[in-house]
Amino acid sequence: PQGSLSMKLGFVSDSLGGLSFTEMLDHAARMGVSGVEVNTCGWSTAPHFDLKGMLGNPARQKAFLAAFADRGLAVIGLNANGNPLHPTDLAQGEGLRDTIRVAGEMGIKTVCTMSGLPAGNATDTMPNWVVSSWPPETQAILRYQWEERLLPFWTEIVALARKSGVERIALELHGNQCVYNVPSLLKLRAAVGSVVGANLDPSHLFWMGADPLAAAQALGEALYHVHAKDTFLNAPVQAITSLLENGSLMDIPSRSWSYITLGFGHGEEWWRQFCYRLKMAGYDGWLSIEHEDVLLNSLEGLEKSVALLQGVMPAAAADYKPQTI
Repeated sequence: PQGSLSMKLGFVSDSLGGLSFTEMLDHAARMGVSGVEVNTCGWSTAPHFDLKGMLGNPARQKAFLAAFADRGLAVIGLNANGNPLHPTDLAQGEGLRDTIRVAGEMGIKTVCTMSGLPAGNATDTMPNWVVSSWPPETQAILRYQWEERLLPFWTEIVALARKSGVERIALELHGNQCVYNVPSLLKLRAAVGSVVGANLDPSHLFWMGADPLAAAQALGEALYHVHAKDTFLNAPVQAITSLLENGSLMDIPSRSWSYITLGFGHGEEWWRQFCYRLKMAGYDGWLSIEHEDVLLNSLEGLEKSVALLQGVMPAAAADYKPQTI
């Protein structure tokens, strides 16, 4: 029953990517979180996880897991964020496959990744993200991407996950990916099965103009993971440029939106509502903080984010029962 659900707090290892593996885990234990989600490949240099070296190496895997257990921490999951359908960078797809294989070997049940974004046709060499329905070639691009590339790839990946013992692949609803919102996630899930679900990251939905509170409810049982990341919407700039933003991520003042420390874009009340909506949707998984704030120190920003969520997230199971009168 939904009333018995509770949530757990952790963070993505790259949030402290400048620190050693040991320092990162020591900070996690000190801050009082329950686990860490570990970056393995793709858009991450994976400073805390040697994917090739860990694959098929039980001794290294055992030592890695022991470092968590010794501090009372869990491995939330492995994160292979990148574009596994990149038309020329084939290593990204292989990184996802290897991440699923090593997760299976280590008994880790959840892998976070992206759906991937192919090129617009078989001869193109660059990914192509379609976000409008006209001119007519947009529909030809979408047909090619979904029918020729996305569905065959994810049919294969789901089979690999089942064979490896990975139960959940959580796809981040992320820009520049075929799956970027609730309908596209549900479309893929309907086609390839329930191994695939959503990694709900409010920060991306904010800048795409969606409502994460509504998305949480709409996803329901397809909600497998949550990234806690906030977005600063810079209203004066947005009024002139819109939210379609391609300026430098480092130039916060000139952007219409930027990723920001929790609470600096949307306040404590919003995060309370988000946690409650997750609970209403039946979610009993992790809130995994992903710190990507350019202006704040990474450790300070992560500490502030942890403190905010510790104050607002429901951690204990509900026990309310109406009295018999």
